[in-house]
Amino acid sequence: MLTFAHVVAAVLYGALAWGVSEILIEPLFPEGFNPGYFAEVNAAVGALTGWIVMGSRAAGVGLGGSISIGFTTTIMVVFWCLFVQSFWEMIRRSLEMQYDGGMEAIVAVFEMIAENLVLMSTVEVWVALLVGGVLAGLVTGFFGRIWR
Repeated sequence: MLTFAHVVAAVLYGALAWGVSEILIEPLFPEGFNPGYFAEVNAAVGALTGWIVMGSRAAGVGLGGSISIGFTTTIMVVFWCLFVQSFWEMIRRSLEMQYDGGMEAIVAVFEMIAENLVLMSTVEVWVALLVGGVLAGLVTGFFGRIWR
């Protein structure tokens, strides 16, 4: 069901994912690495996750609920962005015949998730994600209470 909270959550978490990806994470990539549509894909994943996770839970929750759901949504955005980016890289490598079998390719996804998580784990990135996610949760919860 379309509610204003869904729209607000999608916009805020999409913007959060794009901003953190573009401004804070892309400079962490190795020299000469072409990120392609990294930030844009993460923005789409963030918007979709914000719509599904935060938007559907925003109506009728209080301040504490908005904070906790905002935190949860942020963690879900991080997980799904890592998964989508790693899965896409696995598909690219599979097309170049870099894996001996399907199981090796599946294991590689989770290895890349761990590598990318280590790469992005700086204080600035996590502070921006957590503070931005909680603020987005508060704003979404506010609009969820006003327009039900």
